Amino acid sequence: MGDLAFDRRRFLRGAGGLLMGTLLFTSGPVALLAPSRSWALELNTLSSEEGARLLAMIRRLYPHDRMEDAVYALTVKDLDSKASTDPGLADLLHQGLAELDRRAGGNWLEAGEAEQQAILEALQDGPFFTQVRSTAITSLYSNELAYHHFGYEGASFPKGGYLHRGFNDLTWLPNPPADASPVPFA
Repeated sequence: MGDLAFDRRRFLRGAGGLLMGTLLFTSGPVALLAPSRSWALELNTLSSEEGARLLAMIRRLYPHDRMEDAVYALTVKDLDSKASTDPGLADLLHQGLAELDRRAGGNWLEAGEAEQQAILEALQDGPFFTQVRSTAITSLYSNELAYHHFGYEGASFPKGGYLHRGFNDLTWLPNPPADASPVPFA
């Protein structure tokens, strides 16, 4: 219940938003892990609209057709969390997202794919783009949902290593000839 409670000051301030979505794929690694098909993440610094634009930007930077928005939303949440403790980053995100809309002539989300791509290419050397890209690459590819999407089992050490758990399970490759390997030590 504590996660749903709103702080009066934050409510009056009006900052923050909610990023919501529904899992599109009813089967697959993310759907198997999710407790329901709907998801929501509370944002402390970004508005719901800014969160949606940031999610779309991250999806455009790191496109994976069958990866659920919920995985990308975790990166938005990471950026939002960092911005809640760093006013400079918060300003950078607000201004950068406004710049996306300005360059799109109103609403970046309504721009076509080619126009969105061109806008991102024009901004790629700026601090906003650099911050989003650098956070997204580590956040997006370092979370359990992405691991499951790609079929990565995670670190091997906590699971006893790979020697007796998948080291030699390549069934799709033919066995090499005996002379291709060195003679084992006795």
